[in-house]
Amino acid sequence: MRIYLLGGKNSTLVTGRASGQSNTLLADVVGTRDPLQVPPWVQLQPSGPEVPRPFLLSHGTTTLAFRCSHGVVVAADTRSSCGALVSDPSSRKVITLHRHLLATTSGTSADCATWLRLLRCALRMRQLSEGRQPSVAGAAKLLALMLKGCAQKDLCVATLLCGWDCQGPGLHYVYSDGTRFSGDVLAVGSGSPYAYGVLDGTYQYDLPQAEAFLLARKAVAHAAHRDAYSGGNVDLYHVRPDGWVCVSREDLSQVYRDKFLVCPITLGH
Repeated sequence: MRIYLLGGKNSTLVTGRASGQSNTLLADVVGTRDPLQVPPWVQLQPSGPEVPRPFLLSHGTTTLAFRCSHGVVVAADTRSSCGALVSDPSSRKVITLHRHLLATTSGTSADCATWLRLLRCALRMRQLSEGRQPSVAGAAKLLALMLKGCAQKDLCVATLLCGWDCQGPGLHYVYSDGTRFSGDVLAVGSGSPYAYGVLDGTYQYDLPQAEAFLLARKAVAHAAHRDAYSGGNVDLYHVRPDGWVCVSREDLSQVYRDKFLVCPITLGH
């Protein structure tokens, strides 16, 4: 059986053999020498001169996640923008990597989708080789190593890896220059300062599930109200010991009206 990881005549052959191509063994892809070794098929070769962009691409979004005793609560808006244009009001910024791991996307949509797809493939190959999924921290380190090798390629990838492993709920941030760190409460995107303003005043690790969901919705709704690049809907996910679930998708304007607007009080004369 032949499995090709990259299409076209330059495909990397994982198993089997093709005429005129060298056989790359499974061990070369998931190797056991370094548990978090970057797969060779994600290393980019130097290319020609960089082509300048015809116009500046502005990025804007609001994604957040926080750890609780019952799991990781993940929320994101759905507005995708290109400069001053709202290119998609209902995009999905939470991507599934496997049953116990989600990733949020912030930055350039194409870059995020491509590198998270490569990470999903690398994690699957690791699972087939070792018989178990890597930890959330291991997945974050692998993605950081992959991106660090392309630090000069003008990528824009900022993601939150949210999952559950043998150590409980895990939350890690990874940026396209190879930066990575973990935390209990993280928000990414142009609306993140407004989201932090709501999260910092209410968050507790032992928040009940219903209150945690409400807090995530309120934080994204407040950010979308103040940040022009965030809006649309709020997607809410919950990563539990038995896997992730999609809790809801709600209109952000309605969430803001329900959670923040208070009916004016009429004062008597």
